[in-house]
Amino acid sequence: MIQFLKEAKATSSVIATLSGEVKSKVLNDMADALIAHCDYIVSKNNLDMSAGKLGNLSSSMLDRLFLNGDRVKAMADSIRDIAKLREPVGRVLDGWVTENGLNIQKVSVPIGVIAIIYESRPNVTSDTAALCFKSGNVCVLKGGKEAEHSNHAIAKVLQEVLAKNHLPTQAISLIPDSSREGVKELIGQDKYVDLVIPRGGEGLIRFVNENSTVPVVKHDKGLCHTYIDANANAKMAIEISINAKCQRPGVCNSMETLLVHKQIAPFILPALYEAFMENQTELRGCDWTRKVIPIECATEEDYDTEYLANILSIKVVHDIKEAVAHIGKFGSGHSDAIISEDYRSIEYFLNSVDSACVYANASTRFTDGGCFGFGAEVGISTNKLHSRGPMGINDLTTYKYKVYGNGQIR
Repeated sequence: MIQFLKEAKATSSVIATLSGEVKSKVLNDMADALIAHCDYIVSKNNLDMSAGKLGNLSSSMLDRLFLNGDRVKAMADSIRDIAKLREPVGRVLDGWVTENGLNIQKVSVPIGVIAIIYESRPNVTSDTAALCFKSGNVCVLKGGKEAEHSNHAIAKVLQEVLAKNHLPTQAISLIPDSSREGVKELIGQDKYVDLVIPRGGEGLIRFVNENSTVPVVKHDKGLCHTYIDANANAKMAIEISINAKCQRPGVCNSMETLLVHKQIAPFILPALYEAFMENQTELRGCDWTRKVIPIECATEEDYDTEYLANILSIKVVHDIKEAVAHIGKFGSGHSDAIISEDYRSIEYFLNSVDSACVYANASTRFTDGGCFGFGAEVGISTNKLHSRGPMGINDLTTYKYKVYGNGQIR
């Protein structure tokens, strides 16, 4: 592990100084290579899917794991989108001249070596590798065992492109020891690793937080809410609620709890019930909700659960302040939305809810690097420092001060 990380650290100085033109060219080559090797990647993914089914992986985990031609093409398209983005390294973020004539420039630079620990989704391998490469960083990847064959296949294709372009293959690499002990060793090597980004279940996040000596930006759970205000447009509210929960229930930006103002509840809950039944959603609700529609009782634990499945908790609230308080108590700081026609309610909600992404009259499903125009994301940070929300190439840079003088002494 130590030798592996030493090589990664040495490689970081090479990748950090590549020009934007070179990086874009290599990224487009990587996209072409994924398409060219699609059958190979899918064949390796088939091995993971077979093992996952034998191991009784959940339907949501299998959905995340699955690759086919369309999904490989989407991976390639993401890399091409990343290649087109404005060069993130070398931007002058600020600049000034001091009283004694020093010219100070605050300039964006790569972070260095970034370790990314993730579960299930093999597209994360190509997305994060491309984002790190575009931002001048070396990435050290640790995917889940359930996607082992897929991740190795994707990494191999990308490394071959690096080699053909006379660049060190260590710029994109999988850690040599993927055991829990290997991960613990990795996140303790702050001499060689500059940032750790864990994205996965609560157990993984907790383990990394408790054991890492390297700074951590965590992709934590997504316990997302949608609040339907008293004067919401009912048609819009139903369409957004269905999209937020049912379009892809097993992802972190899907809605887990629906909050409904008591004034609109008697009118909108029956329509919501019909729409969710058509989508085979399992509903659980508070006592007030259950007086209007025939569903199971929601417990305190339900409101505190990220289901990652087609299950939804519903709660009727007296006013917007109670909705905000509920989100403050149970939310994870990921993504929350209000559906309202009242500008004052919208501004109160957006200003009061302390989450990375807050929406007015839109689905929480848009919390995504691609939807935000980043090409892809390394993760969706629920941290407040140094990054928050979908992490794109600019979040994978830090800065240094370049100071130009002409003989000044202090």
